[in-house]
Amino acid sequence: MLAATIWTYWLGVGLMVFRVHRKSRRLGGLVPEQPVERLMWIIWVPLVTAWLTLPYLSLVRRNAWLHTPAFALTDPVYSGLRWAAAAVALLCLLLTAWCWARMDANWSMAVSERERGELIADGLFSRVRHPIYALSIKLMLCSAVIVATPPMVAIAVVHIVLTYFKARNEERHMLKMHGDAYARYVRRTGRFIPRLGARTP
Repeated sequence: MLAATIWTYWLGVGLMVFRVHRKSRRLGGLVPEQPVERLMWIIWVPLVTAWLTLPYLSLVRRNAWLHTPAFALTDPVYSGLRWAAAAVALLCLLLTAWCWARMDANWSMAVSERERGELIADGLFSRVRHPIYALSIKLMLCSAVIVATPPMVAIAVVHIVLTYFKARNEERHMLKMHGDAYARYVRRTGRFIPRLGARTP
């Protein structure tokens, strides 16, 4: 179930690249323009490959580093936690698809200095500046809970750190593009978690 969710997620990313290219003739950030994002891609591409592969390997390999640990398979409490994580992962996929649809041609995998882009501040974006990244982090944490191998946990840590720096980089770009409007948006939203007490205009 997790493997199907992750593969569907990344197939969705591929479809978004195609959709943006068809509508705007852009590559949807498939080839980063900024040197810092090119550097991130060097880490991100093998990371995504591992994320797509490790859930399958945890089922078919008997290697202690790759196979799901015995406690995760036999302990009834942890087994229930794994099923709950699988359900949350599926919900993350569905909510991400909604965000992709809302962003439409504004969606991009990388910052483009040539594109101003629309400042989207409704729906999930009204509370969180990066709902897609927040959902991706949750999906990765669910993967670490379900697979529960050292490589999967390591991939999750690297993914979360990279996502944090990616979000910061995008915020700098949006502030440059949208100025005070984005600064006000930042003050009333959280990066990945809704800001308590903030009011939506």
